[in-house]
Amino acid sequence: MINRRQFLAMASATMSAPLFAKAASSSLPAGGQFPDNFLWGAASAGHQVEGNNVNSDIWLLENVKPTLFKEQSGDACNSFELWETDLDLCSNLGFSAYRFSIEWARIEPEPGLFSQAMIDHYKRIIDGCHKRNMVPLVSFNHFASPVWFAARGGWTNPEAPALFANYCSKVALQLADGIGYAVTFNEPNLLRLLKVLGVPPFVWDMQEKMLAAAGRATQSEHFTGLNAARMQDLDVMNPILIEGHKAARQAIKAERSNLDVGFTLAMLDDQEAGPGSVRNEMRQYNYGDWLKVAETDFIGVQNYEKVVWDKNGHVPTPEDAERNHSGSWIEASSLANCVTYTYAETGKPILVTEHGIGTEDDSQRERFIKNSLTHLQSVIDKGVPVKGYIHWTLLDNFEWISGYEPKFGLHTVDRQTFERKPKPSALAYSKILKQNRV
Repeated sequence: MINRRQFLAMASATMSAPLFAKAASSSLPAGGQFPDNFLWGAASAGHQVEGNNVNSDIWLLENVKPTLFKEQSGDACNSFELWETDLDLCSNLGFSAYRFSIEWARIEPEPGLFSQAMIDHYKRIIDGCHKRNMVPLVSFNHFASPVWFAARGGWTNPEAPALFANYCSKVALQLADGIGYAVTFNEPNLLRLLKVLGVPPFVWDMQEKMLAAAGRATQSEHFTGLNAARMQDLDVMNPILIEGHKAARQAIKAERSNLDVGFTLAMLDDQEAGPGSVRNEMRQYNYGDWLKVAETDFIGVQNYEKVVWDKNGHVPTPEDAERNHSGSWIEASSLANCVTYTYAETGKPILVTEHGIGTEDDSQRERFIKNSLTHLQSVIDKGVPVKGYIHWTLLDNFEWISGYEPKFGLHTVDRQTFERKPKPSALAYSKILKQNRV
């Protein structure tokens, strides 16, 4: 199970291009007002916060031997029980939106067996958002899928789009009326992005062994996840995922035609260095096919770091660059750069569906939010239609293979009592959104 927020540090170890002498400047533009209807909020993902998602492929991958996971998700943040508490946290900060995922493995734990109780559970969360005057941004898939789906080959299976669309149809029939924006897939391009960054071979090898163990546990010949797959499967998965998005979007809109349905992409702030830079080739491989998809009402941009490409590949992070917890290069202008590029390529409205920083230093998070939003506001002033900013993440949660060590949250979570406490960065972010300007 590879997640870019943890493995960019590994990728950087394989870089061999000359070191930059100094990090690029990221001077701040003048601040201004965000649009009156701009959405402000935070994001979560079911498997990372709910706990005990026992029918999911990721739960199995955490528990097989060998595994890439540092620890198991277990109870996570117990948000399956404490979802009202989480919505109150959002409301207390003044959020106008909350992004969360519906867990397919809970709703369809066996093929064709749909749980009304679980659909009702997510309906209560949607209703809870509306009661607190928040727009629900709902992801139909945030990496995790049912074990049975992964055992059938996951997104290497040509039948996958129809299976996914059927689930989306069942859910949309009852929930679409309450959803503000629907996301089919979260970062379906993630593994391709990690591949070009040069994740070390031993990681792919270990992942292969983990998938083989899951295959033995399920008597599957080709157990495959969305963000846990073999390198040789990536080119097979990409077109099937695109068809999956199209089929799911059609299924959702069949229940509510005026609901905006899109997808989100993992995006680097790709910059050029010197003649013959491979940046554009890397952009094409990482995002190109998805940015050509006409069947989407918006693009969800998700950015965490900057990468500079020369003719040989990506260059090392400068010694004086600002870094996150994993050593990746971060700059406040990166999000705005990704938003500008995506709109120029697609002409589609943009939602910032994730953006944040993994750090133990909350003052760094506070500064990073403020400066990044200043750049984003400048881009909006230039005419880029950005519908909202959704921060990753509401809570310190389960960060996939790295377990609970990385800290991305606006709130701490006590691992024993599940008590949530706002960090100073949460209050600083709240001040910005309440005045609708930095």
